[in-house]
Amino acid sequence: MTHPPRATHPSDAWVQCGCGAKHWGTFGAAGLLLADGVPADRLVLQHRALWSHHGGTWGLPGGALLPEESAVVGAVREAVEEAGIDAANVRPHATWTLTHPDWSYTTVLARMLSDFTPSPTDAESLDVAWVAVDGVPSLPLLPAFADAWPTLRWMLDLRPVVVIDAANVVGSRPNGWWRDRAGANERLRDELDVLARVGFEAALLRLPGGRWWPDLVLVTEGQGRGVSSTERVQVVEAPGSGDDAVVEAVHALRDNGREARGEVLAPRATSAVTVVTADRELRERVTAVGARTIGPRALLS
Repeated sequence: MTHPPRATHPSDAWVQCGCGAKHWGTFGAAGLLLADGVPADRLVLQHRALWSHHGGTWGLPGGALLPEESAVVGAVREAVEEAGIDAANVRPHATWTLTHPDWSYTTVLARMLSDFTPSPTDAESLDVAWVAVDGVPSLPLLPAFADAWPTLRWMLDLRPVVVIDAANVVGSRPNGWWRDRAGANERLRDELDVLARVGFEAALLRLPGGRWWPDLVLVTEGQGRGVSSTERVQVVEAPGSGDDAVVEAVHALRDNGREARGEVLAPRATSAVTVVTADRELRERVTAVGARTIGPRALLS
């Protein structure tokens, strides 16, 4: 029988939790649930080594977090070490945390950017492989993963999108935007690009979990046009009314049949659309077609 590797840092230890059970990871633990897209057809799962806790079951590449390490960084690091995953090929989607009295485990849901073949890269796995989403319940799963699966399955198919009314958000700050509207929109786009990398708190989008990485759509109009898109922020130039363009974008996303960020949403995907604006009439219009709304202050803070 293969024996477990020896502890290599202070995080590699058991925690006697107030719940009565022992958990691995002094500072908590995290695992990566990597899917082939949103919605997901395949997932990368780990067949756990027989010597490990619940050995022989299927779960996620993951492990103990280092001191002050975020769940996303730790989950990706462990997946690189255990499953041959390239960190540059991972785009975070959402996080879900199981919290115990003295310990926590965070599932980091993510999607790959290009296809690859995973494989075991250390002694902690019998196998690491793509598994069809519909086949997951038929596998002998790690008990905690099995308990979380219904929620994680739903989160895998949820595609949050935030549509930003550029004119309204830019106009909420007295920073001289009226002298250069396109420049002000460009600065807003750059702020959004940073936000797209760190993600949104789930509560802001009224979604479950801890954090989400939504698609961002910035709608510009009039003299504020002429701003290019980035990898993470799609800029839509309104040919006329900016409000009309925002409503049209919401319709397209809610229909799940038209283009969003250059790709057609699959019918199985569910879009949760949030519009950022303080315009009362626009809020009423987008709410009527199924979007949620938040104000510029909530976004900028």
